[in-house]
Amino acid sequence: MARRRIVAGLDVGTSKVAVVVGEIAEQEEVRVIGVGEARSSGLRKGMVVDIDSVAKAIQSAVEKAEQMSGHPIETVYAGITGAHIASFNNRGVVAISRRNREITVEDVHRVLQAAQIVPVPPDHEIIHVIPREYIVDGHDGIMDPVAMSGTRLEVEASIVTGIQTAIQNLLKSVSRAGLQVEELVLNPLAAAETVMQPAEKELGAVLIDIGGGTTEIALFDEGTLWYTAVLPVGGDLVTSDLAVGLRTPLAQAEEIKKKHGCVLAELMPSDELVEIPNVGKQEFRRVSRKTIASIIEPRILEILALIKERIYDSGYKGMLPGGVVLTGGVASMDGLVELAAEELQMPVRVGLPGKIGGLTDMVNFGSYATVTGLVLYGARQVALTEAAPTADPLLGGFMSKLRLWLRDFFN
Repeated sequence: MARRRIVAGLDVGTSKVAVVVGEIAEQEEVRVIGVGEARSSGLRKGMVVDIDSVAKAIQSAVEKAEQMSGHPIETVYAGITGAHIASFNNRGVVAISRRNREITVEDVHRVLQAAQIVPVPPDHEIIHVIPREYIVDGHDGIMDPVAMSGTRLEVEASIVTGIQTAIQNLLKSVSRAGLQVEELVLNPLAAAETVMQPAEKELGAVLIDIGGGTTEIALFDEGTLWYTAVLPVGGDLVTSDLAVGLRTPLAQAEEIKKKHGCVLAELMPSDELVEIPNVGKQEFRRVSRKTIASIIEPRILEILALIKERIYDSGYKGMLPGGVVLTGGVASMDGLVELAAEELQMPVRVGLPGKIGGLTDMVNFGSYATVTGLVLYGARQVALTEAAPTADPLLGGFMSKLRLWLRDFFN
């Protein structure tokens, strides 16, 4: 009986912890076979502040996913976010000194290492080094330089960093839940796996994932990540505004946001009423959806203004014809596409998880974009590992895997 190839993704968010189990089927199709979710606690704005609480939430979500999938979960591809995330672009250069001047996988590894030689704050560490293009003897636009001839190899790479303690606290939480992290993956990089089209990344586009405690921004150009940032604001602020403005408990404010929320007051009629429970009382009041939208709209405008500022500060000079892809729990709110298009001055669409089969009805929401993307990312790494030859005694499986990964990254 053939061994089942199983991949699990773990998204530890401010509002919820989600686990998705995928099975790699024939033709490398990935099918969802298990989903687990638990209310998140112990996080603030995407960062762990209580390891035990986070570990318990992870355990709860994992148990549900295991029961549904019928498969034990031991390792996960885990997403990471938080305002501590930073990115910048850098260049690495190495000489090809061997007699035949042929570029090998080892040379690619060396040039990627050279790209990491940058002044990084002592409390930060590098999470990703993503090659954007290679340059051989001054000729740019090369995606895979292996086997080419040259004397000088350069790489343009995007470097993503995070605070060491934040990374360690996340890893400790996962470990305390009884799991091993196969790889840490930047949340918006994972979400892009499932909600963005290759053509959008190639043209130039921005992924905006508005979650509970954070808003993640990832700018793609020529098929790869160019810039990323995480803002410490999200849908939880909208919930808080509603709780204060409507004088109702936070739990009810969250439900009102999900069921009746709209970000454009002008779209809402004044005569459409919603029952609102009072704080500490059994009584209800009736409030118009227009009033609810008038509370939500200023906060969303503030978030969009911060996004626009970050995109401008990134230094990107292109036109971004691929526009904006919105995802995350807030993305489904009425009027957000129209308001975002007006404020950001770009075409906007909502991105939902795709490129995955199985229990799609359970994960076809913006709030599951990151965790389904983690499964797809993990499935690709599994396929590359299985395909990598290990016969090369000099480079071994790691270098072979690196070559395949570099080639696959740009497809």
